[in-house]
Amino acid sequence: MAEEDRMVKMEVDYSDTVAVVVPECETLAATGKLNEALNKLSLLEKQTRMAGDAISNSKVLVCVVSVSYKADDWPLLKDNLTTLCKKRGHFKLAVTKMVQRACEMVPEVSDKAKKLELIEVLRTVTEGKIYVENERARITKTLAEIHERDNELEKAAKILQELQVETFGSMEKKEKVEFILEQMRLCYETKDYIRTSIISKKISTKYFDSKETDDLKLRYYRQMIDLNLHHKDYLAVSKNYHEIYSTPAVKENDEQWKEALQRVVIFLILSEYDNEQCDMLARVKTDSNLSKIPYYQNVLTCFDTAELLNWSILREVYSSHLKSKAGQATTPLDTEENWEVLRKRVVEHNIRVIAKYYTRISLSHFASLLHLELKEAEDMLCKQVVKGTVTAKIDRLDGVINFSKHRNTEEVLNSWSGNLNSVMNLIGNCNHLITKERMVHQVN
Repeated sequence: MAEEDRMVKMEVDYSDTVAVVVPECETLAATGKLNEALNKLSLLEKQTRMAGDAISNSKVLVCVVSVSYKADDWPLLKDNLTTLCKKRGHFKLAVTKMVQRACEMVPEVSDKAKKLELIEVLRTVTEGKIYVENERARITKTLAEIHERDNELEKAAKILQELQVETFGSMEKKEKVEFILEQMRLCYETKDYIRTSIISKKISTKYFDSKETDDLKLRYYRQMIDLNLHHKDYLAVSKNYHEIYSTPAVKENDEQWKEALQRVVIFLILSEYDNEQCDMLARVKTDSNLSKIPYYQNVLTCFDTAELLNWSILREVYSSHLKSKAGQATTPLDTEENWEVLRKRVVEHNIRVIAKYYTRISLSHFASLLHLELKEAEDMLCKQVVKGTVTAKIDRLDGVINFSKHRNTEEVLNSWSGNLNSVMNLIGNCNHLITKERMVHQVN
């Protein structure tokens, strides 16, 4: 077992002595007799440490760094911090108290060079010590903030990434989440999107179930929206906005929940069609608040109905309502890029509708229904077939599209057998009814 982890029984109580000597040493240091004060404190530190009096020892260590700091003797302060942390048989409580006092000094230091020196010393003496991991994390965050103010974002992000706060047992959950959110923000601002995504998975979204965590929840999902927008994952963005919309603090503000729900709808219709998107669409449609934003409800219904959509009419009808107005926050459909994405989603919807109602259709008629050129219509169909959204084959010689699914021999035989059984059942029923009519006729 390490020396610093051993349990020491207190043999002598130095609390009365410390209560007298510490004020005396502070007075001596204030009058310029710093060395004399430190000599007395050094002797008392050794006595309290050898006697096993951890509480008194911690008071002495705190006094040592305090008088050094007040005397503005920075070399001596750094030397005392380094030496006292390396003392043989030191108490964890004493070192923790001393480090905490030194950390309190950092915001008080106005000189940037001295502040950086003190931070580096504290980071050095706390390295590898679990019992002061919280203090090390906080002082590292302060260092990252200094680098960020100096426009050294990459340096700040790298320093903060050293902290694996999710493994800290003594740190409160809220503080852990704040640290991770700061790591995410710095990584995103340095365009390290992969690391941002990895760090985001360290936060369990179950933590946001409590109403007290609304602020952190909003910060987290807004950062996730920025990240998912970079990856153009519109379904994930829609889910992020839905989480913001369902936050109690947002629900209490009409303007905020309407804005969030509008973005849920917009990004939902911008996302690619799949089972997850269909499920999300069905859940959003059942929301009673959707009726309070009728144009968004109508456009969502268009994509949930098995009917062909005319892109020109849809844009003409909804463009003025889905775009932001003067004095309002911008919307995703303020950009032509997203309108082009929406046009593709309309075409994909129309292809699925055609596949539902047609088994065979000419390529020219197919293109006319989509209001596209022949080449673009064929390209869009091929993309949907590759994704597995629809099943289709194009006969280029005849210019015909076949939407019927290919069936293997076993499926054909099973279908034939089922049809045959159905026919035989119908014949049996007819025979029974004919026999019944004959019997009734004979009786009459």
